[in-house]
Order: sequence, then structure tokens, then C-alpha cells
Amino acid sequence: MSQLRLNLLTGRWVTVVPSRANRSTDFAPRAQQVESDPQSSCPLCPGADRDEAPLVESVDANGNWKMRVIPNRYPAFEGDESLAVRNLGPVHVMAEASGTHEVFVFQPEHTQRLDMFSDEVIADLMATLKGRLVAHANTPNIRYTQAIVNHGREAGASLAHPHGQLLGLPFVPGEILEEERAFERFKGGCIVCTTAEAEAHAERFVLDNEHASVICPFWSSSPYEMLIMPKSHKQHLCDSSDDELTGVGLAIRDALAHLVKTLGDIAFNLVFHTAPSHHTGMYHWHVHLFPKLTTTAGFERGTGVMINIVAPEHAASELRKAGA
Repeated sequence: MSQLRLNLLTGRWVTVVPSRANRSTDFAPRAQQVESDPQSSCPLCPGADRDEAPLVESVDANGNWKMRVIPNRYPAFEGDESLAVRNLGPVHVMAEASGTHEVFVFQPEHTQRLDMFSDEVIADLMATLKGRLVAHANTPNIRYTQAIVNHGREAGASLAHPHGQLLGLPFVPGEILEEERAFERFKGGCIVCTTAEAEAHAERFVLDNEHASVICPFWSSSPYEMLIMPKSHKQHLCDSSDDELTGVGLAIRDALAHLVKTLGDIAFNLVFHTAPSHHTGMYHWHVHLFPKLTTTAGFERGTGVMINIVAPEHAASELRKAGA
């Protein structure tokens, strides 16, 4: 059973999941991490021998699946219990890591990347994501759902098949709590709305469409970091209409296409931030795109202060050129 252990120095939870060390790709030498026959060995490809029934599945006219959500075989969070904190000693605070952990398989084609998806696939992807967030919000012990995409080994992906993960947590993570406090402190209205207005077609602007804009933020902590901002002010991703969600999805796809054209098929983390399910304060949901181009070293780990070796103004200029 996974455990949550509280870091008393930071006030943030750490999840200890020993079962995930059983994955065949973990701790393997780099030469062994390349799939020799990806089509036959991939557990997410059509025809893979899986015991889990899909939680959600869409099919084409021939009955073949197009997109599906399935349970993670090595869940970091599992169980129906509410968060119950226990003290095991003077500095040992823990709880069971209850919740849910799902794999969101975007499509059956193994070699397709997110930046290659059609408008139709993007619309289906965003609608499915919204549906799962709604389902999680209606689950009593889930207080926050983190949606992520890890692409590339350097970004933490153990499989190359295009997929994301949905983690339903029994607590609101520290990163979201800090963002909530920042929204409350900001006196100029909404941070995201104000940022979008200030950066519209400025030097850090990358691209936009009817429903979303993409920038390399002024405070970028890593090279070519991007922020995808819905133009409509909504606290929760689930509050957005289907058209708005599709627009954000298209902005994500196009931002990745710019990145690939500029730097090649590099590893990245895509992170969705939305207000916690029952939050009523100031917030504006958004998406972070973190290319994995540098290593987090001792200074960053020791201080929490990131060092970015590429100015966001230069990164945005290069990404705009790729779009042109």
C-alpha cells in the first residue's frame, strides 16, 4: 500500500510507492530503455493482453477503440478512504495514499505524438479529460486531480505510446495551494487574465487562437517553458465549454509543434492546473509546458531557486519563427 509521508520542513506530502519499483524500465541502464519492438511489447497498443476493463472507451464504426482511460497497473494512489493522518513519532506523520491513478491512452497508433493529433482527436481528448475530472470531483475522498503528460524518458515516461495520467489525490498539493494564495494576494484582479493582456503579441508571446494564448512567461524557470492560458476566466477546467476546451487543446498541440520544429522531438512535462473541486476563491485554470533540456542540480534542489539559461524572450522569438 502506498503511503503519504509529511515533510515537516516544507509542509508538503511525499508519496512512497514501493510497488512502482517493479516496473521493468525503472533503474534500467539507458541502452535497455529503448524498445526493440515497440508494437509487440507495448501494453497500451491494441491487442495487448490487459486484464483491466477500461473506465472510459470510445470506438469507431468498426468497433475498434479510439481513446480510452484504464487503471494504472502500478498506482501511486489507490483506495476509497478519506485522508486520515497518523503520528508515528515526534517527526513521523503519515497517511494512506488513497485515491485513484489512471492511464489516459490518447489513441491506438503507437508512433503518433501529441503535436501530430488532428483537431478531432484534440476535441475528443479534452472532452474525455473533462469527463474524468467531473467523475473524480464526485468521488468523496478525492480532493484534487492532477492531469499530466510525460513525454520521453527524461521526463519520466516509462512507455512511448502517447498517453497521459490522471491522479486523484486525497489532499490538495502544495503547488496548487501556493498558486491559490498568489491569486488571493494579487491586487490587479486575476493573475492569468492580467498576464494574458500584458503579454498579448509582446516579446514573450508565442501563439494564440480564439480560446487560448501561449507565452514563454517572464518568470520562466527552465528553457523554452510555456504557459497556456484559456482566454475565458474559469476557475475549474470543468467549467469551460467544449469549444473553449478544444481551443486550449489546439493551443497545446500547436505549442508542441513549434517546440518540435525548433528543437526536435525532446522530452517534456505537460501539467494541468485547475482549482480544487470545491474551491470557490479566485483562480484561473491553466497549463504548464516544461521541456526537459537541463538537469535540476544541487543549487536548485538546495534552495528551490531555479536557474534558467535561456531568456524567455529569446525562446519565444525562436518558437514564433518556427510557427512562421
